[in-house]
Amino acid sequence: MLITVINPNTTESMTATIGRAAEAAAGPGTRVRAVTPAMGPVSIESHYDEALAVPGVLAEVTAGEELGTDGYVLACFGDPGLDAARELARGPVVGIAEAAMRTACYLGRGFSVVTTLGRTTGRAADLAEHYGVARFCRGIRACEIPVLELEDPASDARGVITEECRRAVAEDGADAIVLGCAGMAELCAHLSAAVGVPVVDGVAAATRTVETLVALGLRTGDRDEFASPPAKRYTGILAPFGAEC
Repeated sequence: MLITVINPNTTESMTATIGRAAEAAAGPGTRVRAVTPAMGPVSIESHYDEALAVPGVLAEVTAGEELGTDGYVLACFGDPGLDAARELARGPVVGIAEAAMRTACYLGRGFSVVTTLGRTTGRAADLAEHYGVARFCRGIRACEIPVLELEDPASDARGVITEECRRAVAEDGADAIVLGCAGMAELCAHLSAAVGVPVVDGVAAATRTVETLVALGLRTGDRDEFASPPAKRYTGILAPFGAEC
């Protein structure tokens, strides 16, 4: 089984972190291909960033189809371009926010999301509502740490995130913590030990979810909305994404 894990931002070092997390979660016989788009923002911290990340994500899905990818992980907590990717892919496409939130629902009565910047908490709340898990979400907490600072050795990101997770347990009554950024993936084991409740990394959860769907022979239904997009001509810098009718 081949799973392509797409980091929607263009920071190669973060792709490497995400790839290691996916490989650690993958079962025997699963190959993980972690990729960085050729275009897009270096980090995703706004609606603007998300919108401009989508063409790069879709280009990677197209490339993955040519390589025979069985399923995809979309490794950004905003799940940018998820529905469009499902129109293009033969196999299942799973976003880390959906996978992490749904997984957390198995672990207790409620979870809290601990994420990077406060400006992204609204998007996380919208996704919880969209995925039908809002009633399980006890809180969405921001550490006010820019995404790229997660990789800065001089940063106290680990300490700040740990304390926010502890507050989520104490103040929100969270039975589980959902990490709200793919760049936090390698902190999962440390945080679980430090705060005493399950901590869910969406990269690992999505990787295992894709494996399960592929093993069951399941993929996105394509009868109507998620059928391949109609062929049409695109113009300007988007011309390569179109097809002549």
